[in-house]
Amino acid sequence: MFALLRISRVIDQINERVGRAVMWLVLIAVVISTGNALARKLFHTSSNALLEVQWYLFAAMFMLAAGYTFLRNEHVRIDLVFAKLSPRRQCMVDIFGILVFLLPMTCLILWLSWPIVMDSLYSGEMSQNPGGLIRWPVKMLLPAGLALLVLQAVSELIKRIAFLTGHGPNPLERKGSVGGTEELVESIKAQGGKHD
Repeated sequence: MFALLRISRVIDQINERVGRAVMWLVLIAVVISTGNALARKLFHTSSNALLEVQWYLFAAMFMLAAGYTFLRNEHVRIDLVFAKLSPRRQCMVDIFGILVFLLPMTCLILWLSWPIVMDSLYSGEMSQNPGGLIRWPVKMLLPAGLALLVLQAVSELIKRIAFLTGHGPNPLERKGSVGGTEELVESIKAQGGKHD
C-alpha cells in the first residue's frame, strides 16, 4: 500500500503543478480579452486570432484543471444524501463512482478523441475564420486533460482504499485551503514581495 501511496503523491504533485500553472491562464485570458476589446472600441479593428486564443485559453483552463479540481475535492457533487453518510461510506460511494462511471467514461472519451486529434494534426487543420489559428493544439487539450483526470482518479482511488484499510487519512476532509482565486492573489503577492 505504501508504494501505491507514493504513486498517488506523485500524481497529486503533477496535477497540483498543472493546476497552479493553469490559474495564470485566467489572467492571460483577461489581458488578451481586454486588449482585443480596447482595440475594437478605440481603433475599430479586431483579430480573429486573438478571439480564438481566448477560446483556446478557456478550453485549457477547463480541461487541464479537471484533475486539479478532483485533487482539491472541488468538483460538483450532489450532497443531499452523500453528506449524511459516514466517512467510510462516502469513500465507498466514491470508489464505486470512480470505478463504474469516472474511469470507464474518461477512458472511452480519451480513446475516441485521439483519432480526431491525430487527423487534425496530420491534415494541418486550420480555423475557417480569416486569420484564425491551427486547430490541433486546442483539440489536444481534450486527451491531455482527460489523461490528467484519469491519473487523478487512480490517485483518489488509492487514497480512498488506504483510508478504508487504515493506511491513510480521510481524503474527503476539507483541508481548510483557500479557493483558486485567493491562491492566485497570494501567488501574485508573493512574487511581488520577492522583487521589493
